[in-house]
Amino acid sequence: MTDDIYEKLARHLDRLPGGFPPTESGVELRILRRLFSPEEAELAVHLTLAPEEPRAIAERGQIPSEQAAERLEELARKGLVFRLESEGRPIKYMAAQFVVGIWEYHVNDLDPDFIRDVNEYFPALFAQKGWREVPPLRTIPVGLSVTPELQVLAYEKAEELVRSQEKCLVAPCICRREGAMVGKSCGKPEEMCLIFGAAADYYRRNGIGRMITREEAWDVLRRAEEIGLVLQPSNSKKAVNICCCCGCCCQILKGVKRYPRPADLVSSPFVVSLDAAACAGCGTCVERCQMEALRLKEDTAALDPARCIGCGLCVSTCPTDSLTLVRKPPPEQREVPRNPMETLFKLSKARGREESPGS
Repeated sequence: MTDDIYEKLARHLDRLPGGFPPTESGVELRILRRLFSPEEAELAVHLTLAPEEPRAIAERGQIPSEQAAERLEELARKGLVFRLESEGRPIKYMAAQFVVGIWEYHVNDLDPDFIRDVNEYFPALFAQKGWREVPPLRTIPVGLSVTPELQVLAYEKAEELVRSQEKCLVAPCICRREGAMVGKSCGKPEEMCLIFGAAADYYRRNGIGRMITREEAWDVLRRAEEIGLVLQPSNSKKAVNICCCCGCCCQILKGVKRYPRPADLVSSPFVVSLDAAACAGCGTCVERCQMEALRLKEDTAALDPARCIGCGLCVSTCPTDSLTLVRKPPPEQREVPRNPMETLFKLSKARGREESPGS
């Protein structure tokens, strides 16, 4: 009976847009057994991506409303469901996807066994239908790589994404933290993930980040550019986060990097252009590139555009201005969803799911 509820929860999570596919090894069930008690799993299967008050969830779960409220708050505190707070309104709860969601909410609760299981599971998540068509994150250029001649839309500028936020929080990067815990630290700082809006409230209340001002958030972006981190906001024009990622630790970038043409897998409107004649062969761009799109060939940079994800890290530090960002032609640009809910609808459709993300 206990195994049945974890299989039921796995199927429930797999019906969500982000998916939770089964594997031959059953590692996904090991993860769920680690995270949820049987009673918690039994309640979690009754949540959807539509925020609801406890009484509605209690009715589906056939338990008293007060009991549901207590259990839901405990699930939210443990990073297993999402809590939505609005001033003057009742607290509502909704399902959390495994990625982006439950995994990231456990940045303060990692241990080597949990890390091992999730790293075993990530290839199955990344390979599932839909993620390549509608990736969970998109790539935008670092600030100093953007020239006045380059047409850049507001939602393609990290500084503008921060400017539109009323609440900002900085949280630890779970990818770099897990790397450090298993002896594979890259040495880059952990506290570099920006979280906005209702998600910032959730992180703050769960003790997995600290509220900061817009000015402090801009400082995080400047620091990310300085140390060579790729800026990856959530895949919608209205961003709920900006991850500052390295190609050695980030699960998304590591997944993309395994393929010969990372440019085909990311949502990015830009690609780098190289003027080889102007190159001084210093190699700085090779060190900065997180996708191995650049190499030195006979003391001159050589570019593989199929590996370029348009992050601009090589452009901002090129001493001879031989590297510039250019906008991809329209057929090669992916449409960016207007908001997170539209992203979920598109991902559901790409995964062949007919039901609404909120059902």
